[in-house]
Amino acid sequence: MSVTKILLDEKQMPRQWYNIMADMPNPPAPPLHPATGEPVKPDDLAPLFPMAIIEQEVSQERWIDIPEEVLDIYRLWRPTPLYRARRLEKALGTPAKIYYKYEGVSPAGSHKPNTAVAQAYYNKKEGVKRLATETGAGQWGSALSLACSLFGLECTVYMVKVSYEQKPYRRSLMQVWGAEVIPSPSTRTEAGRKILEADPDSPGSLGIAISEAAEDAATHEDTKYALGSVLNHVLMHQTVIGLEAKAQLELVGDYPDVVIGACGGGSNFGGLAFPFLADKFAGKEVRALAVEPTACPTLTKGHYAYDYGDTAKLAPMMLMYTLGHTFVPPGIHAGGLRYHGDSPLVSQLYHEGLIEAKALPQRAIFQGAVLFAQNEGILPAPESAHAVQAAIEEALEAKEAGEPRTILFGLSGHGHFDLAAYDAYLAGKLEDYEYPEELIQEALQDLPQVSR
Repeated sequence: MSVTKILLDEKQMPRQWYNIMADMPNPPAPPLHPATGEPVKPDDLAPLFPMAIIEQEVSQERWIDIPEEVLDIYRLWRPTPLYRARRLEKALGTPAKIYYKYEGVSPAGSHKPNTAVAQAYYNKKEGVKRLATETGAGQWGSALSLACSLFGLECTVYMVKVSYEQKPYRRSLMQVWGAEVIPSPSTRTEAGRKILEADPDSPGSLGIAISEAAEDAATHEDTKYALGSVLNHVLMHQTVIGLEAKAQLELVGDYPDVVIGACGGGSNFGGLAFPFLADKFAGKEVRALAVEPTACPTLTKGHYAYDYGDTAKLAPMMLMYTLGHTFVPPGIHAGGLRYHGDSPLVSQLYHEGLIEAKALPQRAIFQGAVLFAQNEGILPAPESAHAVQAAIEEALEAKEAGEPRTILFGLSGHGHFDLAAYDAYLAGKLEDYEYPEELIQEALQDLPQVSR
């Protein structure tokens, strides 16, 4: 009998996170203090993060134990299934084998609880009462709201205004789990008020929302900040995805030629790809492909430089691919992929030629998502649809070349709260948008002057 679902028992769930920094060919560049330009010290991060998170951010240990309290909550949905997309393969007429790791079975419907639960645990353990954060499309905000609910923490979410209006049901989900949800930019913070004074109709951006959440945390003693992507510890928490996928593929005697993930800040892509990149560093042949929207082409058109992590210049400067911290993206429906920068780890791997990147237009990714749903039954989130479409393109390339290929991609969440986007696509109202080069160059003029 041909296997469709490849499942692990709870006892086979990873008990450690994988830290790629232990194996990278070159050490990552340090984050810099936004005011002094000097490397950030642990004390500089203490107003924002608990010490356990700060230690993980800079750790060089290859394996970090997952606390039992975190594992206990992970068991609500982990291990997640790995699927063989046999019906999609047949529809494409490809000799390629297509596998997808499905994270939409989590209570929040995405991969984000993998780090939200860990961050809530470490904050609770150090006596924090409230977490402040930002969210784009709402996957991260709902995941942290869930985690705070499970650990008895208060939660304040600054949601990018265009997504706040486009995704009302994700906002409702956060509120069901007890979070306060505020459209960003807001009048709640100095950072938000400054943006609104300059542009009362600002649609918001992740950079702006990060500024508001970081300011909130830094100005309240009982509050810390939680980030859903970009930083090292976040990507490390997500490696449970790739570690499980490796174990599942071993059960059927397979290994990918290419690993594909949608990439905004990098948590989904890194979570799936990093455990396979460990094999690449050891000499195994495997490609890793990060997929982003043409409307926010951070890796494919951005500049590799130190930049602020947020619009108000409160967060540390990081060496990353960036479109400039003043970048305000258009209101595409893949709201989780609209950050101006990218994970420093993902950026370094791309800069050093160890991973690949491509940008896809909005209509193509919805076309791929509909084809996938019609054959596999699962409706992908718009963010996940970037990986879906890239996998389809890889499968068609294998067909044209007449050669077998094993493709693994991350289906990072379902699209049940994104049906307005599908309505717009089916009605022919979605337009492709390629962010203009001149606007990118304009935003890059504001990069900080850092010698490295």
